[in-house]
Amino acid sequence: MKKLASIEKLENWIDSYLNFEKTPKKNIFWLDTMRFFCEKFGQPQDFAPCFHVAGSKGKGSVSTFIASILDEAGYKTGLYTSPHILDFIERVSSPSGAFEEEAYNRAVEEIMSGVKAIPTEELPGQRPITWFELVTLFSFLVFRQAKVDWSVFEVGLGGRLDSTNIVNPKVSVITPIELEHTEFLGDTLEKIAFEKGGIIKENTPVVIARQRPEVRKVFEKIAEEKHARAIFVEDAIQNLSFEIKNISNCIKNNTNITIGSQNFKEGSIKNHTISQENKNISLMNVSFSSNIFKRSIQTGTLLIGHFQAENAALAALAVKTALPNISEDAIERGLAKANLPARFEIVQNPKDFENIPFLVMDGAHTVNSVRFTMETLNQVFGKTDGRLQNNRTLLFACAADKDAKDIAPLFKNQFESVFLTKPGNVKQSDLERLADAFDKAEISYDLNEDFETQIKKAFEHANAHKSILLVTGSFYLIAEVKKFLR
Repeated sequence: MKKLASIEKLENWIDSYLNFEKTPKKNIFWLDTMRFFCEKFGQPQDFAPCFHVAGSKGKGSVSTFIASILDEAGYKTGLYTSPHILDFIERVSSPSGAFEEEAYNRAVEEIMSGVKAIPTEELPGQRPITWFELVTLFSFLVFRQAKVDWSVFEVGLGGRLDSTNIVNPKVSVITPIELEHTEFLGDTLEKIAFEKGGIIKENTPVVIARQRPEVRKVFEKIAEEKHARAIFVEDAIQNLSFEIKNISNCIKNNTNITIGSQNFKEGSIKNHTISQENKNISLMNVSFSSNIFKRSIQTGTLLIGHFQAENAALAALAVKTALPNISEDAIERGLAKANLPARFEIVQNPKDFENIPFLVMDGAHTVNSVRFTMETLNQVFGKTDGRLQNNRTLLFACAADKDAKDIAPLFKNQFESVFLTKPGNVKQSDLERLADAFDKAEISYDLNEDFETQIKKAFEHANAHKSILLVTGSFYLIAEVKKFLR
C-alpha cells in the first residue's frame, strides 16, 4: 500500500515534537495535557467503547487478538498499537488493515489545525507537547472519523501516566509483568506492577494474566481500592493446552507447507498452516475452557509459542467479560486470523536469498521474551538430543537499555554463526557492552556497527550455508531487515 500523502504530512509535523521512543527522558509523563486536548477536541476517546491493554510482554499480541475477535463478531474495530515496523499507519488501523483513506485525511486536518490553534500559554504547565501524545490523540480522531464500534488501545509505556490512560474502558487487561524500563518504571516488580496497574479503573473489571505472587498482590490491592472486579486467568481458565508443529519433520516427511492456499515460496507468511492430505493443520493448535464460555475454545493461531497460547486465552476471557453474548465461533475465528508482523514471523526462501530455508523475525528484546523465542525456534525447527536439526545463523541487535548480559547466554550452542550490529539509527545502542556480553557467554561473533552492511553480510552468509536465519533483539532492526528485502 502506497503511503498516504496526509500521513506523510502528519509524520513530518509530529517529528518536531519530543519523541520518547527515539530519545528516552525522565519526567515527561503526565495526563493533564491529554485531558486538555480531549476536552478541546470533544472527548474523542469516548466515541466508542474500548479495551485498554497494559503489561511488560504480549500486550501487542493480546490487543491484536481482542481486536480480531471483535472484527470477526461483526464490529468495526479500531486498533492502536506500537511500534510500527515499516508504515506509521500500522499504529492506527483495524485488525484487517487500514481504514478508508478519508478517515485519515480528515483526522490529519483536524489534529494539525486544532493543535496549531492552541496558544502555548494555554497548555497545562506550558509544558512541551510530546510525540506520543499527538499520536494517541490522532488515534482517537481516526477512530471517531471511521465511526468504529469498538476500540482497542495498547499502552505505550507503563500505564498510570501513559497517554492512553484517559480512556474509559469496558474492560482493562494486564499481560505478564517483568523487569523492564526500570529507569522509568521502578527497579522492582512491585513498582512496575504499580505503574501498570494504574490502568485499573473505578468499578471496571480487569482481566489479568498469570503473574508472580508479589505482582498479583499489587493488582489485588489496586483493584480492591478501585472497587474493580479482578479476574485472573489462572482462576478463570481451565485445561489450557497447545501443540506446535515441527516444520523440519514436515519437510523430512515431504509434507507440503502452505500459507493458506499459497505455498511459502510465493511470499511472506499470512496464514501459518501445514497442509497434509488436503487437511489444514495450524502450526499451533490451542484449546482452553472456562465457566464463562458455553463450550471449550479450540482453534489454530498464526501467532505461535506457549506465551501466545496464554495471550489467546487472556484475550478471549477479556472479550467474553465485556460481551457475554459473543459466540464461541467468533472467538475461535478471531484468534485464528490474528496476525502481527515481527512476532515470530516466518518467511521461506526470502526474495533474492532462496537458499535460506526460513527467515524468522521476532522483536523480542527482554530476557523472558528472547527465552520464549528460542524455545519456539527449537519447537518449530527442531532440536533432538541437544543437537540442532539444521544450520542456524543469528542476526542480533538491541538498544542500549536492554539486558544484553543476560540475553546473550540464551544463544549459546544454538547458532553456527552470529552477527551483531546496532538496531538502526533510531535507538541508541552500546556495542561495547553488547560485545562484552557475548564474550562472557563464550559465543563467537562478527560485529559491525554499520547495520546495513551487517544485515547484508548475515543474509549472504545464511544463503551460502543454506542456514535458517533468526533476526531478533529489536523491532527497529527488523524494520531495517524488511527495508533491505524490499
